[in-house]
Amino acid sequence: MLNMAPWKVWTVVAICVLGVVYAAPNLFGREQTETWPRFLPYQQITLGLDLQGGSHLLLEVDVAAVARERLTNLQDAVRGALRTQRIPAVNVALQGSDSVVFTVREPGQVEQARAAVRDLDAAARITVAPDGSVTLKLDERELAEQRRRAVTQSIEIVRRRIDETGTREPTIQAQGQDRILVQLPGVREPERIKALLGKTAKLTFHFVDTSSATGVRPGAAPPGTLLLPADREVEANGQPRMYLIQRRVIVAGERLSDAQPGQNPQTGEWVVNFTFDTVGARQFGEATRNNVGRNLAVVLDGRVITAPVIREPILGGRGQISGSFTPASATDLAVLLRAGALPAPLNVIEERSVGPDLGADSIEAGTRACIIGVVLVIFFMVLCYGLFGVFAVVALFFNLALLVAILSVLGATLTLPGIAGIVLTLGMAVDANVLIYERIREEIRVGRTPLSAIEAGFERATATIIDSNLTTLIAALLLFLLGSGPVKGFAVVLSIGIFTSMFTAVLLTRLIVAEWFRRVRPKAVPV
Repeated sequence: MLNMAPWKVWTVVAICVLGVVYAAPNLFGREQTETWPRFLPYQQITLGLDLQGGSHLLLEVDVAAVARERLTNLQDAVRGALRTQRIPAVNVALQGSDSVVFTVREPGQVEQARAAVRDLDAAARITVAPDGSVTLKLDERELAEQRRRAVTQSIEIVRRRIDETGTREPTIQAQGQDRILVQLPGVREPERIKALLGKTAKLTFHFVDTSSATGVRPGAAPPGTLLLPADREVEANGQPRMYLIQRRVIVAGERLSDAQPGQNPQTGEWVVNFTFDTVGARQFGEATRNNVGRNLAVVLDGRVITAPVIREPILGGRGQISGSFTPASATDLAVLLRAGALPAPLNVIEERSVGPDLGADSIEAGTRACIIGVVLVIFFMVLCYGLFGVFAVVALFFNLALLVAILSVLGATLTLPGIAGIVLTLGMAVDANVLIYERIREEIRVGRTPLSAIEAGFERATATIIDSNLTTLIAALLLFLLGSGPVKGFAVVLSIGIFTSMFTAVLLTRLIVAEWFRRVRPKAVPV
């Protein structure tokens, strides 16, 4: 029947009203909508990099550094285990990119040495050569999995760091096996972002070794120690001051729960105030309580930020990092510490900046295409179908409102291919109306009454409409699954447009026609 149940009528009306309401914020500036009460819709479509300009960065994760660090830790653990068991060994060294090798001096202690290092790394396979050399080789599958985890973790930390800067709608995704694509719409000067992403931000706390660093050459520090430069302190000759610190980590930066920039109330200098979690607070408290009078070095990415003397136990889980910070550097360090340390360094291998002029031209061209397309569709429909063409134009307006509303609620980022999807949707939106109206004409020609012809037109054209839109939807899904980046955006817009077009063409147009027929009771159908 042409008439619709009251609940269907109110459902269609409610959906159309909501579509207009949720699409309306796009008519205002973002600054205006952010001041609206939260019970009002405020979401807007975000313009992509190609529309509003911004920065494009391609980062490479130094996955080789992950394996090197693991091997270095294993090397130190082997030295410690042999020293604990008092097994004399020589040449505890790295071999290749996956092995640690050492030679036992006493042949009778080879098995004891094997037992001592057996549980240091579950992924290490131990072999013993006839000459007494022992090799610990890491499993390649475990290394590959660790590299994969490093890339995944790097993406998450990059996302946290960028979110901390307030950048809107960044695109952060994996590209290939060890690369990360970062697109920052609206960011004209990416230098600060590059500086934040270029730092590993690995924070650790170490005790300064009691022996002097004087005379110790870089790369020749005693076992169990590291010779690191100061971040800002320099010697009389202009060279960075060197600190000899113990390799053992007292507390790692992973135990930080918060970090905020601030000023020292006594000196006025900028500092970074940090807070440990429960475990970190306990470790830090015990270390400072048992080592009053010693220097505690704060190391960030291989450089000593500061190395103050422990005056008294720090038991509250809170501390302060000082080091001649400016307000900007203190804020950036706090951002890095809150976001967490990268598992491996990131290298910028590609950088592009897209100017806003190109985006403005694209928006203007896209808007012009939409307007021209809509005008031509309206002209064609009204010329060919008269009053029913006007009904199709009304449905077309609500179709556009629903499409924009859904994209706004989803927080979608609109790119040039997305605009193409909208234009294509508007062109396709009246296809269903054309099928229905042509079917009504056929029914009129065979002598049906106006009511019977209209009912038959809607009923019998529905199957054809579903079939035609289903094939387009399958193509859009394939584009989404097999495409990448902008192609996926086009596929998403096209898919949403298919559903909104079917809703407005079949249900909304039917409701309008039914209401018109009920009020006018025409003798002939103006189609």
